Amino acid sequence: MAESSEGEEEGKLTGGNQQLVVDDDLREMAKKAAWSVSSCKPGNGVASLRDDNLDTYWQSDGAQPHLVNIQFQKKVKLKLVVLYVDFKLDESYTPSKISVRAGDGFHNLKEIKVVELVKPTGWVYISLSGNDPSMHLWNRLFISVNYACRIMLWKETFVNTFMLQIAVLSNHLNGRDTHVRQIKVYGPRLNPIPRQPFQFTSTEFITYSTLR
Repeated sequence: MAESSEGEEEGKLTGGNQQLVVDDDLREMAKKAAWSVSSCKPGNGVASLRDDNLDTYWQSDGAQPHLVNIQFQKKVKLKLVVLYVDFKLDESYTPSKISVRAGDGFHNLKEIKVVELVKPTGWVYISLSGNDPSMHLWNRLFISVNYACRIMLWKETFVNTFMLQIAVLSNHLNGRDTHVRQIKVYGPRLNPIPRQPFQFTSTEFITYSTLR
């Protein structure tokens, strides 16, 4: 993953990354999800969050909090939310405090993460891991057989949910409406080997993953 944009204080993110880089074992999950927003200016709607164009943006048009709702047809595992915001261009429209919520639907959303953004310009990474009771611990065992057998236990956390909501609670300079230029949502990549309890992500691992 790219260099972390998280500051020293927990829950506060500073700066931003100019290039979007994520781990190979993650995949973008929200392409087939249903997206909606609480409000928007004409021409700056929800489609601007998913058009892969950093020159466009969603602009809210209503009272705070400003909401982005992402609903999935089935329960999915999510690990990372990445937003592109630009304080240099958007100034008071730039989010300063964001809440991430998860649940089965609007009726039971629970807050799982709150972060503060400090004049961000670029991609901002929001990890969904933590000690919240809605989090699940997933143990993955990697086995490599190449001249030697090495076993590594990797603990991974994620959110298992039907819906994710991103709420802009406040903006920089006490701005009313908000600009968000892109949102990506990532979860663990599916195991490419049927009935295989281990998750192999490299070609070498997959080559030695079965017995002949």
